[in-house]
Amino acid sequence: MLGSNISAASFLLTGFPGLEAAHHWISIPFFAVYVSVLLGNGTLLYLIKDDHSLHEPMYYFLALLAGTDLMVTLTTMPTVMGVLWMNQREIGYGACFLQAYIIHSLSIVESGVLLAMAYDRFIAIHTPLRYNSILTNSQVMKVGFGVLVRGFVPIVPPILPLCWFPYCHSHVLSHAFCLHQDVMKLACADITFNRVYPVILAALTFFLDALIILFSYVLILKTVGGIASGEERAKALNTCVSHISCVLVFYITAIGLTFIHRFGKHAPRVVHVTMSYVYFLFPPFMNPIIYSIKTQQIQRGIIRLFSEHSRA
Repeated sequence: MLGSNISAASFLLTGFPGLEAAHHWISIPFFAVYVSVLLGNGTLLYLIKDDHSLHEPMYYFLALLAGTDLMVTLTTMPTVMGVLWMNQREIGYGACFLQAYIIHSLSIVESGVLLAMAYDRFIAIHTPLRYNSILTNSQVMKVGFGVLVRGFVPIVPPILPLCWFPYCHSHVLSHAFCLHQDVMKLACADITFNRVYPVILAALTFFLDALIILFSYVLILKTVGGIASGEERAKALNTCVSHISCVLVFYITAIGLTFIHRFGKHAPRVVHVTMSYVYFLFPPFMNPIIYSIKTQQIQRGIIRLFSEHSRA
């Protein structure tokens, strides 16, 4: 039952179960990661917009990745920090459903962007002389728009029923943000569709994307193997290192989260919650670092940006 001071049309968010007394201390690393994600991805977006040498398909897709990571963080972290800082746990139905919709949509978008970046690397290495004619600005815009549509449209069917489900069980959610799987479990209705549809959707997006990315790199390695010069082979592969690293960060955390939810039923609840935060925060935190370390053009842009500010 809900407390008398909680609206009947609200859910209650949860921080770290059993560690409520330490929430203020836990908020310190979370806030540090939050600021780092905003600065890192915001800097990437600014550099790509400001530096004309970065106006290439590879960096346009990187900008889409950075924008997606920013949106994921801006969608999840305000409620997380509200719970950790001020114990602000109540969230209205509408806000909760919208947050869940955006979070799940952006997860599919991120997978789609990584797939688009794999396509970009394949074209750059397999047909380098036709790279600019194949990946024109209009083509990049079409791919980017397709990635966004593919992310936001398929999430509508499982989210809409949440709006008319009756909620007569506990209104307490398992995280400090709203997720579809958390909300549907609280409904007093037939949730068969909401259980089955996400599994099919995940198989048709995340699993299929991962297979296509893997296949693209098999073709890339085959192409690189045919390059006579060892120096040219190393140069071609080096352009893929950043993307491969981001793919591994995203899919390893996704696999880890899935593994914990499916097979870690006897693990402490705090382990499940922590893994969810890792999934939503670690890729946005790591992606700017990976590209800053491995991409010389980004490094030069960052150095130039800091030197301009130091002279100002």
